[in-house]
Amino acid sequence: MNTNDICLFALTESRAFGEKVGAALGVPLGRHEERNFEDGEHKIRALQNVRGRNVFVIQSLYSEPDASVNDKLCRLLFFVGALKDASAQRVTAVLPYLCYARKDRKTKSRDPVTTRYLARLLEAVETDRVVTLDVHNLAAFENAFRCRIDHLEARKLFVDYFAPRLGDSEVVVVSPDVGGVKRAEQLRQALSRRLGREAGNAFIEKYRSAGEVSGEQVVGEVRGKAAIIIDDMISTGGTMVRAANACLQRGATTVYAAASHGLFAGEAARIVADPVLEHVVITDTIPPFRLDDGLVQNKLTILETAPLFAEAIRRIHDGGSIVDLLQV
Repeated sequence: MNTNDICLFALTESRAFGEKVGAALGVPLGRHEERNFEDGEHKIRALQNVRGRNVFVIQSLYSEPDASVNDKLCRLLFFVGALKDASAQRVTAVLPYLCYARKDRKTKSRDPVTTRYLARLLEAVETDRVVTLDVHNLAAFENAFRCRIDHLEARKLFVDYFAPRLGDSEVVVVSPDVGGVKRAEQLRQALSRRLGREAGNAFIEKYRSAGEVSGEQVVGEVRGKAAIIIDDMISTGGTMVRAANACLQRGATTVYAAASHGLFAGEAARIVADPVLEHVVITDTIPPFRLDDGLVQNKLTILETAPLFAEAIRRIHDGGSIVDLLQV
């Protein structure tokens, strides 16, 4: 790869992740300045020439104690705008976790559609391309953006993790709701190919009203099988535990939880510690800073996505195939 016309930046909160991407890519992080003013405003600028360069900016958009998701988004938008003003040829926003993606359609009168509004903000500062991992609703993501997008998937990482650990066990891949059936089926097919035998599939009924979740009916056979519950994210963990209980009550031998993004908000620490979940597997798009170290060490496995993002950046820069990258 010719790196002469590529620049890779990572904003402060995502610098550790960005350094891993840079190491895998063989490109050092670019120099930039983030300055805070006394009134809470800030400025951000590159400290090197970006004229005519292909620029990638890494920023995972989640809230943490010292930086809200809104502040991270604002910094990203201002930096992209500044890069375009500095005559960068192309600017790609690399967003391991994409914020505001859960409200992707109107479910009640006058509801916002924040996925679409987020797309407009990124496009307003002339973002040329957006790269992210396992969004909540792929169709909504694809339809919201007019700029180029690349949607990466953690499926291969999950297959690489689970396949050698399942042995000869009968396996069923479970979606915790109807909306995730396609995601679960894609993992089931990939896992079946790797194992050389067919894994089963199932889903759990789920109803949500005024923030309350109900429904425990399992559609599919789980008895005598190791169940892998797959979702795009774990927020409070309630959905995973509800699905795990439903599987165990119907005879599943073991239940694993797998999700691309571990938010672990609210009562998640208590819920994730529940023994109904044998183990929880997430990726590193969001550090599990809301969980204590003991729980992380004993209950979580965190899969690295930096090599995946690095290869995606390489292929975007060189005109390679993202489709081939995601084949399992």
